[in-house]
Amino acid sequence: MRILKLFLAVVFMAACFSDAAFADSYSKTISVFQKSEAVQPFFKNCYGYAVFPTIGKGGIGLGGAYGEGKVYKAGKVTGTTSLAKLSLGFQLGGQAYSQMIFFQDQRAYDEFTSGNFEFDATASAVAITAGVQGSAGSEGASAGASAGPATGAQAKTSYRKGMIVFIHAKGGLMYEASIGGQKYSFKANEQ
Repeated sequence: MRILKLFLAVVFMAACFSDAAFADSYSKTISVFQKSEAVQPFFKNCYGYAVFPTIGKGGIGLGGAYGEGKVYKAGKVTGTTSLAKLSLGFQLGGQAYSQMIFFQDQRAYDEFTSGNFEFDATASAVAITAGVQGSAGSEGASAGASAGPATGAQAKTSYRKGMIVFIHAKGGLMYEASIGGQKYSFKANEQ
């Protein structure tokens, strides 16, 4: 019973973090990523991308994360997406971050927008701010870390299986060594 209460508290905390997404502008989030030298080449050469202004995650042993976003192709919104993650393992704290997923080609875009897409638990993201460890990711993401745009030192980043994930920390602190994958849903815009 105690674990159930703890789990519900974590899910509630993640949902509260995600409410901040409605206050954030998609264009403002995109602008933050465009300022990173590591991310700029992906804007120029991608088939499309997904933007999550705010993802909230939290956990005490059992954790969760949630965020809502939009998917773009050729600069136009093609639909909405949501991210949900449950994790189990050593973790403590809460964090809010923005996330962008770039699709190299139509195959990667179609795979993500097929309805339900899942990132595996072992993949990572490239963090674009100093001192931030990426824990969200995709089996298709390139693993890496960033010393941050301010230092000019950036790990080499590239697509893996047609996708790459970047995150930008917004606030909070979380220590995590957990297992769990991210699942995404997609709903196309009505035409």
